[in-house]
Amino acid sequence: MHTRARSAEAKLRRTEDLLDAARTLALERGGVRHVTLSAVTQASGLHPSAVRRYFDSKEELLLELAERGWDDWARTMSSRLQGARDLTPAESAAAVAHTLAAQPLFCDLLTHVPLSLEGEVSLERARRFKTRSFSAYDLITDSITTSGTLTINQAQDLVAAALGLAANLWQVSHPTPTLAKLYAQNPRWGHAALDFEPRLTRLLQSVAVGLTTLSRSARTDRQ
Repeated sequence: MHTRARSAEAKLRRTEDLLDAARTLALERGGVRHVTLSAVTQASGLHPSAVRRYFDSKEELLLELAERGWDDWARTMSSRLQGARDLTPAESAAAVAHTLAAQPLFCDLLTHVPLSLEGEVSLERARRFKTRSFSAYDLITDSITTSGTLTINQAQDLVAAALGLAANLWQVSHPTPTLAKLYAQNPRWGHAALDFEPRLTRLLQSVAVGLTTLSRSARTDRQ
């Protein structure tokens, strides 16, 4: 029994070592697209052949980071909005933008999850990711509606916009060395690569205010 407990503890520790190594490499190398499984195993001190005991593939490892990113975002949003009441749509949008910008790795992973991660793992692993991410999603939208004036449908639309904008803007604001050199030569092309959080905030505030404006217009039309 004690042997099994120690074995489970050692496996958990190795799993965390691999995830920590992947996080560090992604942040140091400018994104998860530059992370390889061999580099992760080397950074964590594991033999390359041993990684399969913990993750079947790089995609499964990165999906685990995305899953935890959802949990972290939900906790952060819940904590930030706890006790708040009657926030304006713009204030709710600013909270969404700020908490997302505080998680650069998660913003990066938002691009890769639908493109290459969740479709390249086993059915059960994909099911677990969907279950946990939607649980976090529900907590986030509930926090928005409880603390502010947006309806649940408006909060869901705001979060949908946030996910799409954050995924795109993060990639644009972290160009490859080739693009960074190109933008230095032609700053007009690189204007979108600047100010990730301020741009995300402005766009999400526009979405939130627009949603409420549309709702008021619809009610007026029905009267």
